[in-house]
Amino acid sequence: MPKNISWRKLIQNFRKLGFEGPYSGGKHLFMKKGSLKIHIPSKHKSDISARLVNEIIRQTEIDKMDWDKL
Repeated sequence: MPKNISWRKLIQNFRKLGFEGPYSGGKHLFMKKGSLKIHIPSKHKSDISARLVNEIIRQTEIDKMDWDKL
């Protein structure tokens, strides 16, 4: 299960998994990997909750075991 993490660490982990970005677009930033596009939360002072990280990972179809290894 993912833990609360900082916005910077979230971006670093997705880059390690082959995503590019973040890019601005609309109300939220997004990252891309091939044709897959995921929306990420805007930068804020506090950590991103484990629940939200888990939802983003689910949308990317990344194995949670791979995420935990980062």
